[in-house]
Amino acid sequence: MSQITEQIHSSDVGDILENSLLGNRPSYEDTVRLLKSADVHLMGLVAGHITKKRFGKKASFVNNIILNYTNVCITDCKFCAFYRSPGDSESYTLSLDQIEARIKTAWEMFGIRQVLIQGGHNPALGIEYYEDAFRMIHKKYPQVGIHGLSASEIDMIAKIEKTSTGEVLSRLKSAGLQSVPGAGAEILVDSVKQIISPKKISSDDWLRIMEEAHSIGLPASATMMYGHVESNRDIAVHFEKIAKLQEKSMGFMAFIPWSFEPNNTPLQKEMHTPEAGGMQLLKMVAISRLVFDGLIPHIQSSWLTNGIGMAQIALQCGADDFGGTLIGEEVVSCTGARSTELTGQKIIDAITQIGYGAEERDNFYNPV
Repeated sequence: MSQITEQIHSSDVGDILENSLLGNRPSYEDTVRLLKSADVHLMGLVAGHITKKRFGKKASFVNNIILNYTNVCITDCKFCAFYRSPGDSESYTLSLDQIEARIKTAWEMFGIRQVLIQGGHNPALGIEYYEDAFRMIHKKYPQVGIHGLSASEIDMIAKIEKTSTGEVLSRLKSAGLQSVPGAGAEILVDSVKQIISPKKISSDDWLRIMEEAHSIGLPASATMMYGHVESNRDIAVHFEKIAKLQEKSMGFMAFIPWSFEPNNTPLQKEMHTPEAGGMQLLKMVAISRLVFDGLIPHIQSSWLTNGIGMAQIALQCGADDFGGTLIGEEVVSCTGARSTELTGQKIIDAITQIGYGAEERDNFYNPV
């Protein structure tokens, strides 16, 4: 702690970090200053200190699979290399039997505790497709938590069914849905969304659907995809909007910042900024902890887009959760990023290598 105190007095963001150590969360303008500052090392030290005080020297992870049930999508997001248009020769949609076979294998081989279900915005799939899948998983694999469908997928189902997103969430919860992932947020600023995902739901709709989920007892994670066309102020707005909703609903279990992977995406050709690197990840993780301290308990280390080495450092800079094993991941792997699945043992090894204790968890961040 004395090491931190000495450095704080000479830092351009020392006053903000001092406040954070006293339990005061940064304001919007403070967040902008943190984003502009190059003092990532000190931010990481302070965020790491706060995290250790809360969780000790340990990190959690979940044994899970990602079930990308369809790649058919009509939203044409410029940051995505995964989707295919309806009728494309490379398009697919998994049948109920195929979904069951994947979960059965993952349960038998890895003892998974969560299935993360995400896909494209497929206009051919009505709500019964999801209800049948969730009921089957819940009945046959009750130990496997169903963490599924982004706010924009929920919106798509509501449009197909000509009903409200609230009704869709309620029906899916009855069928076995337990929590909602944070995908589709990207950056919660519509001028950014207009550039990278103009056909996707607006920022207000994402927040509204998340609030509807929280209100019926469906907790969620919140995400941020940075490193494309956004500004520091856009990122600060994103943090502020999520913090405001959390103050109201307390429904977010975790926050996950992850960097845009440009390879093979339409946005790659349009971007003139360099790819976000490891220092930017550590800055985002540290600021996430400072902004959400006492609000959102868990910050994920984001190994999927930044690799294991950076995730290990992120655990010392404010993250407390390594995320999941992500067996069967297909979205990020379409960018050719890197190996996009791990085993539980590899995660345990990565956590223990840095002198931390590893703790396997379930869908709700409870130790298994």
